[in-house]
Amino acid sequence: MQEFYCPVKLTTDVIGGKWKPLILFYLETGTKRFGELRKLIPGMTKKMLTQHLRDLERDEVIRRKVYAVVPPKVEYSLTKHGESLKPILKLMSAWGKKHRKRYGTPRSKTLNGTGVAVVRTNAG
Repeated sequence: MQEFYCPVKLTTDVIGGKWKPLILFYLETGTKRFGELRKLIPGMTKKMLTQHLRDLERDEVIRRKVYAVVPPKVEYSLTKHGESLKPILKLMSAWGKKHRKRYGTPRSKTLNGTGVAVVRTNAG
């Protein structure tokens, strides 16, 4: 394992990027299936979700539980190690709420009142 001298770099290497914080934010509230995460994070491709889930599992932040049923059932949840990130996720959420007016909502997305991002269409 590489030695990290900056704790912020270590943290961003494990949970940084465009999608990992969102995955962790939604897993913070409990176990989710792959399809649930896809619905909660529109705009993220299946391939990207799969890759980030694998990365987070490799880093022991989340656990993947596979049920031997047909069709296959797979659930994702935070590990004890992942649970230690909850204070960071709560602070990020609070910061986002506090500064929402300054930065607005992303151009292609809005919130539908449930905290779930919804893609806007530019229909006439």
